[in-house]
Amino acid sequence: MFFHFRQKFPQLNAYWDKYLPFQKRQEVPAKTLLLAAGKRSQQYIFVEKGCVRAFLNKDGDDKTVQFFFEQEGLASFESFVNNVPSLISIETIEPSVLYTLPKKYVLQLIDELSKEPYFVPMLLQISAQRQSHYMNEFVSFIRDTPEQRYLNLLKKKTKIVQRVPQHYIASYLGVSTVHLSRIKSKLAKGKSHF
Repeated sequence: MFFHFRQKFPQLNAYWDKYLPFQKRQEVPAKTLLLAAGKRSQQYIFVEKGCVRAFLNKDGDDKTVQFFFEQEGLASFESFVNNVPSLISIETIEPSVLYTLPKKYVLQLIDELSKEPYFVPMLLQISAQRQSHYMNEFVSFIRDTPEQRYLNLLKKKTKIVQRVPQHYIASYLGVSTVHLSRIKSKLAKGKSHF
């Protein structure tokens, strides 16, 4: 499951190696739906190359929740863990190279890893990083203006600004593409008051 942490936790390489044969490598085009909302998440996805987004659809309008790039892993975790229908959909934005590991093997890997003293600290670190990310996103959405959120992307998440189409960025910021264009125009003219 945590193959992207291989470099950080080399002491667990025996486990990573054992489960490599169960991964499926896929080269998929942009706009490939990997999980549809309402379906149960049955695999863990690792992005070797490309960009993936998680989104939900509200009244026919896509709302992007998060982007994933190289060396990141994802699943619809609530669906994956609790075996319930996913609230989000997952799709590629760019042509991507992905590795998937079926849930059966993820659970076996976790069971084996749970006997290792390194596993709990690793799991806590991963969970804390995810929790912190989502909490910061939530707070920013309440506290910051769309312009401030866009400036944060420019400073802290340049991959998104460089690689993601504008309509997905607008969706992620909670604004229309027209509003995003106005924000960018205002910033380009130096009229931002920060």
